[in-house]
Amino acid sequence: MKTATITSKGQTTIPREIRELLNLQPGDRIDFIVEDGRVYLAPSNVDVRKLSGILYQPGRKPVSLTEMDQAIAAAVCDSTGVSL
Repeated sequence: MKTATITSKGQTTIPREIRELLNLQPGDRIDFIVEDGRVYLAPSNVDVRKLSGILYQPGRKPVSLTEMDQAIAAAVCDSTGVSL
């Protein structure tokens, strides 16, 4: 686990290993996400070109827009109990 110290002004330095892992550069913005009493840090300005291929899985069959719509509708029905 990496740790950092907070200054009297509420500032801290993100450890180098974490900056490298998140590819943070000077001037980048970060988001603080609070979930279940935990705080997560995430870069808020990711270059969209870096997202290319993140969903690719070898051997995965492509799906049509109709199949995607059906899957979304099924998930909504499962989570809300409302039939679409």
